[in-house]
Amino acid sequence: MSRIAPPLILVFLLLAGWEIACRAMQVPAYFLPPPSAVAVALKDNFPVLLKASVTTLSTAVIALVVASVIAQALAIATALSPLIDRAIRPLASVVQVTPVVAIAPLLLIWAGLDHPERALVALAVLVAFFPIFSGAAAGLRSADPDLERLFALYGAGRWQTVLRLRLPSAVPFLLEGHKVGAGLALIGAVVAEFGAGSGKVQGLAWQMLDAGNKLQTARMIAALVVLGAMGVALHALLEAAERVGLKWWRGR
Repeated sequence: MSRIAPPLILVFLLLAGWEIACRAMQVPAYFLPPPSAVAVALKDNFPVLLKASVTTLSTAVIALVVASVIAQALAIATALSPLIDRAIRPLASVVQVTPVVAIAPLLLIWAGLDHPERALVALAVLVAFFPIFSGAAAGLRSADPDLERLFALYGAGRWQTVLRLRLPSAVPFLLEGHKVGAGLALIGAVVAEFGAGSGKVQGLAWQMLDAGNKLQTARMIAALVVLGAMGVALHALLEAAERVGLKWWRGR
């Protein structure tokens, strides 16, 4: 309780100040609605926002799974071959620094205008890929050199060394990479929905766009609140999974 009390008190004070300021200064609702109006909008639109959050979360989860499989496969390939490592690492860095919004129109065309959900997943995969790949690659290089020499002494091949020594050593890095990647996958899904903007995939970003176009600022902030709550819940879930994974890893 002592850990969550300070942030809860701060949030309460900020909301109270926001409410008082909006009412005292008579701020127009389309410009900045008070928290009470946002709460009403959240209540009135909750079924729609819940459905939209499932759409956005589904995109993020699928993207995280796909990014995880691709990133770990490429990380293992770089661990097995220095040549592959030199070939893949620069390309992975390019993927990291490429703005998602810049390539959204291109991916929408490739995916087909009738299937924008494919482009949304692909964009979220690109965002979530690098932290998982980087964590896996760093973890695979973190194995104890003495144990590697022992494996070589007993005639273990590259695959045996990777599977039985390097992969177990990489577990903490993989868990951290997936925790970061999960948050980025959610961000990527939202940014991709903004980039698509067609309404065929009606996630939380589309709800915010639609509300903004209609000057329904309270509904837009309500969608943002749902998105923030979903991000916090996802982060807490991944942190719990990380603690369980690290407990298993230390006790193996």
